[in-house]
Amino acid sequence: MILIADSSALIALAIVDQLEILETLFGHVYIPCAVYNEITQDNKEESKKLLTFCRDKVVDINSSVNFNISLGLGESEAIVLYREKDADFLLCDDKKAKKFAQSFGIRVIGSLGILLKAKEQNLVEELTPLIDRLKASRIFIDDKTYELVLKMAGEI
Repeated sequence: MILIADSSALIALAIVDQLEILETLFGHVYIPCAVYNEITQDNKEESKKLLTFCRDKVVDINSSVNFNISLGLGESEAIVLYREKDADFLLCDDKKAKKFAQSFGIRVIGSLGILLKAKEQNLVEELTPLIDRLKASRIFIDDKTYELVLKMAGEI
């Protein structure tokens, strides 16, 4: 399977040290240049982890299509790359970008969906500590989503 990754979800997975599960779950992970540039800026805490993880996964897009009017450059490139690679999933946590992508029939999965898949496949034992770490960071997870994910994981 092929996964195209956007910055927000990659950062979330870096925070909980779970970037490696992406390759285990999907096999092929591609990251557009604009996303790579966003996540490897020196002022970001997770930059070093992301730089190491992304090094051999960065891909230029061939198209000049850009949805910048409504999305950021990284999200636009991720959607274009999804089409170019005929990918199976777009990894994205940005609500606006998710809706936009889904309106084009793109299958979207977020960082919490990745963690749930990882738990289902016994790649992680427990989601509660991981999601608690996300909540304690700058990643926003509302209480309803928190409870839903933990219920789906069988942890409440």
